[in-house]
Amino acid sequence: MKILVFLGSIRTSTPPQPARVGERVAKACAAQCSRDGHEVVLIDPLDYDLGDVFKPHFSYAQGRAPLPLEHLASEIASADGYVMVSPEYNHSMSPALMHLLNHFGSSLFAFKPSAIVTYSAGQWGGVRAAVGMRTFLSELGCLPVSAMVHIPAAHTVFAADGSFAPEVDSTRWVSYIERTFSQLIWWAEAAGRERARSGGTGPSPAFLRDPTQRNAP
Repeated sequence: MKILVFLGSIRTSTPPQPARVGERVAKACAAQCSRDGHEVVLIDPLDYDLGDVFKPHFSYAQGRAPLPLEHLASEIASADGYVMVSPEYNHSMSPALMHLLNHFGSSLFAFKPSAIVTYSAGQWGGVRAAVGMRTFLSELGCLPVSAMVHIPAAHTVFAADGSFAPEVDSTRWVSYIERTFSQLIWWAEAAGRERARSGGTGPSPAFLRDPTQRNAP
């Protein structure tokens, strides 16, 4: 399976200390998926220049979108599943993650699963952000699996390279994270077989003209 791990933060400043805690979490998620034998691509929004004016990939004529958007659209379309890593902002998901994902139509994500991973510097692990992420990801087409990962005091759990800090029980953490990722892979494999059987199109294909096609008669 090919899994994209989306890092949902562009913040490089402090406080809190240390900077870019989300990068540690995303690297840990990527490492776990890689250990299970899957192809993993870490998507860091800092690597993509989205411009100052919002214009999504699907608003460009075919083949005319900026190269960063074309590249990421290709990665999304070729993936079998997604891991969405987000901090919590005002009890909601990261605006940086939402902004990045909103550049792409649901047809690229459709009929593939996702896993929600949230984190915080405090005791709740970003769990309230996960509530809204379920709705957002479902509308995007990549339905989240039931198990989720919430990481409180994430800066004490992971080192800068995504490895576990020496003082934590890494065995328990791996078991906890793997519960979610095993669901993700199960659904990714099942969805992949069904996409292959149906020729890559699902029961509700992408709009051919405009969103009014979803309206009731």
